[in-house]
Amino acid sequence: MEPLYQYAWLIPVLPLLGAALVGIGLISFNTATNNLRQVCSTFLVSLLGASTVLAFALLWSQLQGHAPYTHIIEWAAAGDFRLTMGYTIDHLAAVMLAIVTTVAFLVMIYTDGYMAHDPGYVRFYAYLSLFSSSMLGLVICPNLIQVYIFWELVGMCSYLLIGFWYDRKPAADACQKAFVTNRVGDFGLLLGMLGIYWATNTFDFGLMGERLEHAVETGSLSMGLATFLGVLVFLGPVAKSAQFPLHVWLPDAMEGPTPISALIHAATMVAAGVFLVARMYPVFEGFPTVMNIIAFTGCFTAFLGATIALTQNDIKKGLAYSTISQLGYMVMAMGVGAYSAGLFHLMTHAYFKAMLFLCSGSVIHGMEAVVGHDPILAQDMRLMGGLRKYMPVTSACFLIGTLAICGIPPFAGFWSKDEILSNAFAANPMLWLVGWLTAGMTAFYMFRMYFMTFEGKFRGNDNTIQNSLLAEANGSQFAFGPGAMNPEELNQGHDHGHSHDPHESPITMTLPLMLLAVPSILIGFVGTPFNNIFELFVHAPGESLKQVQEHLAEFDLTEFLIMAGSSVGIALVGITIAYLMYLAGKIDPAAIAKQYQSLYNFSKNKWYLDDINEVLFVQGSRRLARQVMEVDYRVVDGAVNLTGLVTLVTGEGLKYLENGRAQFYALIVFVAVLGFVVFSGITG
Repeated sequence: MEPLYQYAWLIPVLPLLGAALVGIGLISFNTATNNLRQVCSTFLVSLLGASTVLAFALLWSQLQGHAPYTHIIEWAAAGDFRLTMGYTIDHLAAVMLAIVTTVAFLVMIYTDGYMAHDPGYVRFYAYLSLFSSSMLGLVICPNLIQVYIFWELVGMCSYLLIGFWYDRKPAADACQKAFVTNRVGDFGLLLGMLGIYWATNTFDFGLMGERLEHAVETGSLSMGLATFLGVLVFLGPVAKSAQFPLHVWLPDAMEGPTPISALIHAATMVAAGVFLVARMYPVFEGFPTVMNIIAFTGCFTAFLGATIALTQNDIKKGLAYSTISQLGYMVMAMGVGAYSAGLFHLMTHAYFKAMLFLCSGSVIHGMEAVVGHDPILAQDMRLMGGLRKYMPVTSACFLIGTLAICGIPPFAGFWSKDEILSNAFAANPMLWLVGWLTAGMTAFYMFRMYFMTFEGKFRGNDNTIQNSLLAEANGSQFAFGPGAMNPEELNQGHDHGHSHDPHESPITMTLPLMLLAVPSILIGFVGTPFNNIFELFVHAPGESLKQVQEHLAEFDLTEFLIMAGSSVGIALVGITIAYLMYLAGKIDPAAIAKQYQSLYNFSKNKWYLDDINEVLFVQGSRRLARQVMEVDYRVVDGAVNLTGLVTLVTGEGLKYLENGRAQFYALIVFVAVLGFVVFSGITG
């Protein structure tokens, strides 16, 4: 099996090569390359398929007990400084490679149907391939400096894909917002990694933790500074994995085409943050304050995302806030030391959330046949309903994903989320309580989405609702900004569809949904608490297999039934309330919203966090810029202008003293000497 590991570098290189070749074709022979749509897409999908085969071969090899493999080369050297590059294949990398390649491969197949009529079809495939390559390169990095290189490449690709429809102002604004927000986190990550290198003289993940702890123990580094460096590094995952307060970019990222929404939310962009926390675990676990910050940040983010998702009407943005909430669970698990549980939820979430997003794209595709290509109408759940009759495959897959994310047994999300809540309860009951309440809200808003979209009567042909939604969007009460449609776009001609009813998507779109439904149902069984194969395979660095086995042997069935029963119970309560509100009609949600108007507006306006950011950072930075410009104009320019004026005046005055007459110069000397004498006499 050794040759397999020696050529593991091909996994990220193959899609990179494909993206480069197609990109060169687009730049050099644009028309000809765009005319070869199917050739280009088949070429790129095939290369990623080859990477997928290699990734699963490596996973199988690791499952069979092959030792982790690392290949290192010296990239740069200067004196004692050595910078190495290479790749590493261990249990974590093998699992992540399998997740990323699987989801990316299915998203690429789906894209053929979703983007079939888009003029940027080939360019989108090239971006997807580059994005996949960037994430695959990131997960096999052996050190932090190499991670940072791929980290930035992933960020660049997300910028290109979110702003794919760059001629639309909301998409252009959204990709800029994502880019700037992630730069905040990445700057913290850069400072933290440089600080840790200064303290440890290494970028190697394992050595960093050992040397940092040793430096604190010997007193050469204070605990406070070491903690601060850990928090700075954590800022990178805060931005990438959309944790509070740097989560604001992720819902606006829905301006990109739906396939990239699935890839960003499920397997690449946001997973990179949780993955880096896992890689940096040897550093973080030695500092309790850092671990507590990670745990409480994740817990608060899970609650925040769920409370906002309760009132969202855009199907994609509802799923976006759901992702933020689920990422909060993963980060909280890492913070409480539940390393395997966090990564297990990352894996299960990747599959069912990718499926949910692709289902939403299928719904939008079907709705556009009725209401046209207007995002306000095609994505608003208030205009949907009854789609199960028209889109049976999509509705069945969406229901499976909904049951999985709600934590209903035996679906995948039940096993991973329950394990996180159990570990949170053992660490801090307050974290468990917030996570438990969040699980109830998750069940409510997900079944709210399902019932509004697929059950009841189809509302897509109701002109009254359409006009109401357009009026709301174009009214003064609607807050337009990044991620919302520009009001001016509404006046550029409303493109209505030509069909009276929606329709099921083509097989290229429904096949990936059905394939993703399989792991959404079954993959949770690899992490059951009574036979946790996943934890035996992926466990915390520094933890031996014997210790893991001893821990798993302590499984208490009674405790499991109590914890699992409570989480399923709160989920069933949420589902029941959603049923009574949005299907049975026993409870009027509008009446509740009116009764608790302030809470409703607080949720619908996303805790006013975008407004706060607008006032503090956008307008604040503009005010600061104006003040700096004023200082520059009055002080800096004033000093320069004064210097020029003095030079001009003195030059004009002194030119009259230069007349070439010796008698005049002698007179000046005499007057000067006389002046010195008089001055000396007065002062003396």
